[in-house]
Amino acid sequence: MKTYKGKKEISLNVNNEIYKVIVKPNETLLNILRDKLELTGPKAGCENGDCGACTVLINDKPFKSCIALAVEMEGKDITTIEGLKKTKIQKAFIDKEGYQCGYCTSGFIVNAYALLNKYKKPNETQIKDWLNSNLCRCTGYEGIERAIKKVIDNR
Repeated sequence: MKTYKGKKEISLNVNNEIYKVIVKPNETLLNILRDKLELTGPKAGCENGDCGACTVLINDKPFKSCIALAVEMEGKDITTIEGLKKTKIQKAFIDKEGYQCGYCTSGFIVNAYALLNKYKKPNETQIKDWLNSNLCRCTGYEGIERAIKKVIDNR
């Protein structure tokens, strides 16, 4: 296991751009993305990995950035909601009203994007399983499910 002391300069590949940042060993990826890189799509919700508002892709897999240490992200490809501009799933969320207050939306879109990349036509169980990793207090998930199904139907 690596140990880190003091501040360290690291390179992060975020949305296909390389950023050099100085981090402390205890800083989370979420804090670096929001506070130092000004990528505010990932949101701080629970800050313990439960709600999914901070979901990003790390090497194309959804991960909750609030529980990822920034120093451990060197050499990995990180994609935030800002890196998913003009994707079919973003448009589907708008068309099918997969949001209400919007706070959790970026995490859901990132997670849904990963789901749709992993499975060409995910079934109902797979969709529900993936949606279980994110929480929404407003929508009841129907619009989110409709958005995912719209992308599936248009493949």
